[in-house]
Amino acid sequence: MTPAGWVVMLISCGTVVTLALYCYYRVLATPSSSDHLHAPLEIDTHDQDT
Repeated sequence: MTPAGWVVMLISCGTVVTLALYCYYRVLATPSSSDHLHAPLEIDTHDQDT
């Protein structure tokens, strides 16, 4: 393989690995997700209707 091929391959593989690590970091470093789960009070789910 030519040196240019190695450079392109290393840049592309490095980009994919860096993007994957960044995405893992963003998902795992978020604050507790239970703080963000709020439903509007005006939703009627009809659970008690018989």
